[in-house]
Amino acid sequence: MKHTSKCFLLACAWGCMTAPIAAQQVYTLDQCVEQALRNNARMQNAQNELGMAEQQRKSAFTKYFPTVSATGIGFMADKDLLQMDVAPGMSMKLLKNGLMGGVNATLPLFTGGQIVQGNQLAKVNVEKYRLLGRQAENEVRLTTEQYFWQVAMLKEKLRTLSVVESQLAGMHKDVDAAVSAGITNRNDLLQVQLRQNDTRSTRINVENALTLSRRLLAQYIGTPDDSVDVAFAVSDSLPPSPLGLYRAPEASLVLTPEYNLLQAQLKASHIEHKMSVGKNLPTVAIGGGFMHDNLSDRHKPFWMGFATVSIPLSGWWEGSHNMKRSRLAVRNNENNLRDGSELLVINMQNTWNALTDAYKQVQIAIESIGQATENLRLQTDYYHAGTCTMSDLLEAQTLYQQSRDKYVESYAQYEVKKREYLQATGR
Repeated sequence: MKHTSKCFLLACAWGCMTAPIAAQQVYTLDQCVEQALRNNARMQNAQNELGMAEQQRKSAFTKYFPTVSATGIGFMADKDLLQMDVAPGMSMKLLKNGLMGGVNATLPLFTGGQIVQGNQLAKVNVEKYRLLGRQAENEVRLTTEQYFWQVAMLKEKLRTLSVVESQLAGMHKDVDAAVSAGITNRNDLLQVQLRQNDTRSTRINVENALTLSRRLLAQYIGTPDDSVDVAFAVSDSLPPSPLGLYRAPEASLVLTPEYNLLQAQLKASHIEHKMSVGKNLPTVAIGGGFMHDNLSDRHKPFWMGFATVSIPLSGWWEGSHNMKRSRLAVRNNENNLRDGSELLVINMQNTWNALTDAYKQVQIAIESIGQATENLRLQTDYYHAGTCTMSDLLEAQTLYQQSRDKYVESYAQYEVKKREYLQATGR
């Protein structure tokens, strides 16, 4: 019974230990990006802003149709408002109380192009928010990849630490035996122990950083804290060359949302200038309605029609300044388009250089791993042969650990730079 009870308790304890691990959700990079595009607040806000622009465009379209309104009035007075002598001794009194109501419709015929231009401006506004949505998507993709590769990099550093810890454990065992046999002095053992302490301290820092990075990734892609892990292990191989990703900046310029936003801003300023001109032109409208009243003690329905012409006279003074201001705004946006296009081309060239540099860093890091591994093997042999010191052996091990850490850092940096270049060239 005692043995059965112990087994049961051990099984429960093991189940409690493994439950959080089993519940942890593992995501690939594509799955992380998909989750972020669906759940991230930045994307949701961008979709809402695009929806608001669509509603504004539909609202502007209603200006093409007549405006219909219903009016009603009723009044009551203590005496008649209108009195007339019809004949000697006879008089007529009217408008002491009454009701009046009707329905009117007004259709603008000419407004200086303000309705047409207003609809065009609303369409440009929709396109602007669609482009801003693309920018938001690029931002979310890039940030997600940064968090993803941060987690992957820290996991690889923990793997390296595990290898180093295993090596140090073997060294500690060998040196301890050598000290007991009087072959070496105790200083070598103390150096190994100090190195083990440094490794434990490093592990604590890396594990804390990994926990924080997982939480940041989970929050960004919209999953519960501590329930996300990445399905990626960095191998000691060179990634594919980035040469196949290159695209001429001039051909990529028109594909970027930043360039198209500059174009949309210029187009909007042209439309706003036309609207400022239209505000100083005459407006013509026609209308009609059906009215009904009982002001003369009898019900009287009637139809009516009207036409209006409005010519701004004193408004031309203010309007002339508004037109000049809008014309200067057009010139500013032309300058912004030219200057922004040049900066975008420079950014494409800069991100390409950063991508190729990151690739070269990965190449160097792989070479360093091979050299550091061979150096550690030789120093181990030399130490066993008594031709080098423990300090030399531990230094070789430190170089080995640093080379592997540098590789995973370079690999993660290369992947992030690749995403930055693809986005800079409109992909």
